Amino acid sequence: MLLKYIVLCLTTICIVSVSGQSYEDKRCKCVCPSPAAVFNSSATTDHRRHYIANVPPNKCNCEGVILPRDGAEIKGREQEFCPRCECKYENRNTTIIKVVVIIVIWVIMLLVVYMGFLICLDPLINKRAKASYQEHTNEDDESTLSGPSQQMGLRGNVLNRVTHQQDKWKKQVREQRRNIYDRHTMLN
Repeated sequence: MLLKYIVLCLTTICIVSVSGQSYEDKRCKCVCPSPAAVFNSSATTDHRRHYIANVPPNKCNCEGVILPRDGAEIKGREQEFCPRCECKYENRNTTIIKVVVIIVIWVIMLLVVYMGFLICLDPLINKRAKASYQEHTNEDDESTLSGPSQQMGLRGNVLNRVTHQQDKWKKQVREQRRNIYDRHTMLN
């Protein structure tokens, strides 16, 4: 119940934060040098200005984007300033971007929930496996079991073997880490 509430809250926050912003799907972006660098030859500033406007593609140029904003600053010198500007018309689909972000967030949340489930399940499996672990020294004991009790014995035996192999592997990994990081040697 609490997990469903948390997932619902996170989803709502993601949708509101992504959709709360307003972006234009189509825009014109012009990059120009600063007017001071163009008109003063002694000025060595290499600062660039970015102009972004929502105009149709046929007006994505110096006259349609820059002159309406900084026309007073470059008045009479448009022929000198405009050729140094680079204007590009950009078209993007923010709806697809929002959907992809939401899907990625959902996948991450599902993986976190799955990891939490495995973390909670691990102690239960290890406790049950260690409680029912019996080492068989005589294989004739298995042949005396019959019917359903034999199947239960085989299942328990398989689980015990898997748990034993897992513990053995964990012990080897610990030993390997100790040898590599402490002694700087490799296992044979």
